[in-house]
Amino acid sequence: MGKNKLRKFSEMETFHNVFQCSIHDITPDNPVAQMAGHWNERYFHNDHPITLELGCGRGEYTVGLAQRYPERNFIGVDIKGARIWAGAKQAELAHMPNVAFLRTNIESIPHFFAPAEVERIWITFPDPQMKKATKRLTSTYFMQRYLRLLQPGGTVHLKTDSPFLYTYTREMLRLNDLPVLADTDDLYAVTQYPDAQALQTHYEHQWLDRGLTIKYLAWQLLPRDTFAEPDIDIEKDNYRSYGRNYVSTANH
Repeated sequence: MGKNKLRKFSEMETFHNVFQCSIHDITPDNPVAQMAGHWNERYFHNDHPITLELGCGRGEYTVGLAQRYPERNFIGVDIKGARIWAGAKQAELAHMPNVAFLRTNIESIPHFFAPAEVERIWITFPDPQMKKATKRLTSTYFMQRYLRLLQPGGTVHLKTDSPFLYTYTREMLRLNDLPVLADTDDLYAVTQYPDAQALQTHYEHQWLDRGLTIKYLAWQLLPRDTFAEPDIDIEKDNYRSYGRNYVSTANH
């Protein structure tokens, strides 16, 4: 591991706004797991609604939304500590009381939040995971997990460059009859979604610079005994087969 990463990991241990717990350390007496149901009481010290940014990376949405909405609380979740460091340090230096970061696997988030503790979830530019559905952050596998912590009628918001993930998620919503609140395959060609348009992540800038359109979906996650997983053929994103930094000339 490089010295820069080691420095960031060491510095994060001093941040009061970072909570870290690996999936192997989740036990009833783990202090981070004990935050479930107590985020507002023990950390934020208010009763404001909580929004999660899953796969938050550098925390652009976590910090950006917290700046726009000081009357709300925001928690960025990611397993990559070197990425979380950027957002956590920015929030520390700015003395932002409504920002926290949780370093853990997204699969394990039901261990860290009580039922109905979260009002909204943002998923910003996740890996579309074209080979395995259960790894997609908009899959029915994850819908079951989000249900455990979202308030009744809670919402999920997705921003993606991926036509594959956008198509998959639309079909998942249709198949499970989930109310769609926003749907566009070209976010910056419309004007009605200011929160989704006002903030742009590191990856979003990259995709826009390469001529890709940004897709945006938002929906209510209603209770279901079971979710039906889409079983359709979806064309793969041709630029991703060459790595995240390559875009086929067909997209220009």
